[in-house]
Amino acid sequence: MKSLQDYTIVIRPDDNGTFVAYVPAIPGCQAWGQTIDEARADIVNVLEMIQEEYVEEALVMPEDVELVIANVS
Repeated sequence: MKSLQDYTIVIRPDDNGTFVAYVPAIPGCQAWGQTIDEARADIVNVLEMIQEEYVEEALVMPEDVELVIANVS
């Protein structure tokens, strides 16, 4: 079973002063927190729930994706 270390995690400030964490490779794998640490802790819980769903449905967890970060001007 894959763990969070197998995936790229993005944590960024949200518009309302909180932080959003998400795993781009896994649809719906996103979490929020008042701090970066809270968002990081919550994304662990979300990933565990998603993994349970994948196991129940006999699905294979997706591979990680490579992120490209660029400023467009």
